[in-house]
Amino acid sequence: MMTENIQGKVVVITGASSGLGEATARLLALQGAKLVLGARRLDRLQSLARELNLADQAVVQTDVTDRHQVQQLVDRAVDLHGRVDVMLNNAGVMPSAMLERLHVDEWDRMIDVNIKGVMYGIAAALPVMQKQKSGQFINVASVAGHKVGPGGTVYAATKHAVRVISEGLRQEVKPYNIRTTIVSPGAVATELTDTITDPDVAAGMRQVYEQAISADSFARVVSFAMSQPEDVDINEVLFRPTSQAY
Repeated sequence: MMTENIQGKVVVITGASSGLGEATARLLALQGAKLVLGARRLDRLQSLARELNLADQAVVQTDVTDRHQVQQLVDRAVDLHGRVDVMLNNAGVMPSAMLERLHVDEWDRMIDVNIKGVMYGIAAALPVMQKQKSGQFINVASVAGHKVGPGGTVYAATKHAVRVISEGLRQEVKPYNIRTTIVSPGAVATELTDTITDPDVAAGMRQVYEQAISADSFARVVSFAMSQPEDVDINEVLFRPTSQAY
């Protein structure tokens, strides 16, 4: 695997305490990246940091729905390393339900985490990358960012939004030599399905996730996008388990 453009890169990851974020942190640590990790569960972050031999300061308790906390996470990376090479906006939730159940609080939560969390990550890291005249945003969408099914309406809307925001960002940051990558996973084993409260939707989703592939698959995609030469911009990767039809 190409890793020559990963060694020494400063990478900020949200939602790093489990699932996709944790798997990516593990792989990039092996490949020599300098990591600064954010998530709500500080204990999980601290134990991951110990395992990866990261400094205590390399983890920051971060709720991405709070702009100031996201800013503090990025500021920490700049304080420690003087720059930010990659911002991986990974934190996400998926409490899917049929609209008729009127789980409005869950709609708000998905919008706050999945859309505004990504926006806050961009707001925090963009000025740093503009000044550097380099950097890469990697934003996590989903197969649901390409299609919608019953019970997944609001989640799909948030993931479509991530793709739209990323594409707009891509077009705007050309003068600054900044790269943008959307990663749209299918059924990958994470704690995402644990956030579903609607029993019918949860049952259907469990069936889909029986064929889930490991979170390492996502980590390898991130590593691939990062490792390209600076003049190559991998704009989107859509991937699923080989057995997933939809």
